[in-house]
Amino acid sequence: MTGWERARLSDVLGQRVIYRNLAPQDPGLPGLRDLWSQAGLASYLIPRKTSVEYARTVWLILEHAQRARGEPQPLERVLLIGDSARNDGGVARNMALERPSRAFIGTEDRTLPPSARIDGDQMSANRWSALSEMLRWLECSAFRCDESTAVLVDLDKTLIGARGRNDPIIDLARVRAAERTASGALGATFDVEGFRRLYARLIRPECHWITEDNQDYVAYLCVMVVGDVFPEPSFWTALETREISSLMVFCDRCEDRADRMSSGLLRAHREVRAGLLSQDPTPFKSFRNDEFLETIALMDLLPDTSTPEEVLASEIAITAEVLEVCRLLAARGALVFGLSDKPDEASLPTAKLAERGYRPIHDTVMKVHGERIY
Repeated sequence: MTGWERARLSDVLGQRVIYRNLAPQDPGLPGLRDLWSQAGLASYLIPRKTSVEYARTVWLILEHAQRARGEPQPLERVLLIGDSARNDGGVARNMALERPSRAFIGTEDRTLPPSARIDGDQMSANRWSALSEMLRWLECSAFRCDESTAVLVDLDKTLIGARGRNDPIIDLARVRAAERTASGALGATFDVEGFRRLYARLIRPECHWITEDNQDYVAYLCVMVVGDVFPEPSFWTALETREISSLMVFCDRCEDRADRMSSGLLRAHREVRAGLLSQDPTPFKSFRNDEFLETIALMDLLPDTSTPEEVLASEIAITAEVLEVCRLLAARGALVFGLSDKPDEASLPTAKLAERGYRPIHDTVMKVHGERIY
C-alpha cells in the first residue's frame, strides 16, 4: 500500500460530539447541567446510557442543535449507528418511546458468512459493509433521512476502532493507561505481571457485580490490591463470601488501612473515594487522563507504506464504512451527531496538554480503513 486516507471525526461531525458528561463540544449548545430537570432527573447526576433520562437529555441537545444550525424543520425521527445492542440499541429503544427510531448494530466477524438481520426497528449485521443494506432498508420502510432526521453515531468501536476489526487497540490504550496509573502510584514496587493478571480477571463478566463494568473501578481495585493495601488472597476470599459487597465497601476497608499506604497510593485512594462519595461515574480521573494520552499515542503512528494488517494491529483507525454513511446522510441534510460513553477526561486534553498542541480525540488525525459501500 502506498498511501492512506486520513481524516478527523470533526471533518463530518464538527463539534457536534457528546462524551460521557453529556456536555456538547459545541459551546453554543446546552448540556446536562442545563437540561437535567427537563430530562426528568431529580438533580444533576449523569444518567446511565441505557436509561430513559439519558435518551431524553440527548434528544433535548439534538433539538437545540437543530435550531442552532438554522434548520426551520423540527426533528421528527432518529437513526442510531453503533456496536452494542445493549447500550446503543438501548438508546434507540428509549428514543422510540416518543418518536420514530431505527438502529444499526454492527460488528465484523469474518469467520461467518455475511449476515444482516432485521428485528423490528433494529438491523444487526456481522459486516460493517452491511451499512449499504441499512440504507436500502430505511428507504424501503419509508424512513426518511433528511433535514428532519437526527443521526446518532457511536464513536468507540463504531466510527473508530470498529468492533470485530480494530477494537482491541481501543482496549489496549485502556490497559496501558491502567498500568501507567498504577506505576505512578506504586513506583519501584509496581509488579506489572501481577497487575496484568489481576486486571484480566477483573474485567471478566463474572466480576461485573463489583466493577459494574466501569474501568475506573477496575483500575482502582487493581492499584489497591497490587499495592498490598488489600492483599490479593484475602481480596478474592472477601469477594467470594460477599464480605466485600460493593466498591464503596471495598473503599471503606481501604480507608481503614490508609496508614499503610504510600503517598502515591493515598493520593489515588483519596481521589477515587471523593468521586464515589459524590456519585461521580468517573471517580479515577487521573487514570482517565492517562487513557487520553495512551489513546492519542495509538493514532496515525505508522508510515504510509504500512499494510492494513499492520495498521489494524497497531493503530486506532476510522471506520471507512461508517464515515461514508455519515458523509452521505449529512449531504442529504440530516443532523449527524457523535455520541460516546467514553469519559470526557479520556477524550479531551487537559489545559496543559492543550497548550502543548494536543487536540480532542474527535479533532485528531487518524487513518481511514474499510470498504466502499456505494
